Amino acid sequence: MADRDLKDAAVKDISVDLRFTTAYQAAFQLATIVLAASGVRTTGTGHHWVTFNVFPELLGREVQGLADYFDQCRGKRNLSEYDRAGEISEGEAKELLGGARKFRATVLDWLRAHHPRLVSR
Repeated sequence: MADRDLKDAAVKDISVDLRFTTAYQAAFQLATIVLAASGVRTTGTGHHWVTFNVFPELLGREVQGLADYFDQCRGKRNLSEYDRAGEISEGEAKELLGGARKFRATVLDWLRAHHPRLVSR
């Protein structure tokens, strides 16, 4: 799902808001993979916030800045999804897509090191 969303977030024919939201969703799915591989599940109100605040504890403190960034994007995504269209810039969408792509590589490296049975060869 994360790979699908990373691909979709790069489609120029959709709105900037939707590209941002789709890139955000990819980052959220990747963070969820880290939690699930570690036996942690989040549900209900606030589960996006919890996910972005817990994954650095599992992945390593060196990703804290990225977790903070994704959590900031959560707020922008909420604004775009629930309140107002047109609040996301092209640059913000590109930056989030780039961050989510890098995060994918980090998560795959972590999975290979800590949970190799979960990664296809």
